[in-house]
Amino acid sequence: MAVAESKSKKTESRDIAARAVEQVKDLMERPIEAVTGIEKDGDEWTVTLEVLELERVPSTTDVIGKYEVTLDKDGEMTGLQRTRRFPRAESGEV
Repeated sequence: MAVAESKSKKTESRDIAARAVEQVKDLMERPIEAVTGIEKDGDEWTVTLEVLELERVPSTTDVIGKYEVTLDKDGEMTGLQRTRRFPRAESGEV
């Protein structure tokens, strides 16, 4: 039973992340670079995405925006907020 429940939660998380990507991509019309986080709090989900905001040459100077997307239990977006903006070469993570 625990294995089936774990797979169900994993599938649910994956579906929520996919819904976040789909809705943000449709809204912003920009490429989504990565899903960098997902968290559930009650009936609400928060998904963190990195979005290519400005494409430059060389690509190390591209501008990436980090966004927090909130979704309800049905996967509908209820909020979107940019939390950070940075050049690709300066991700700030080691």
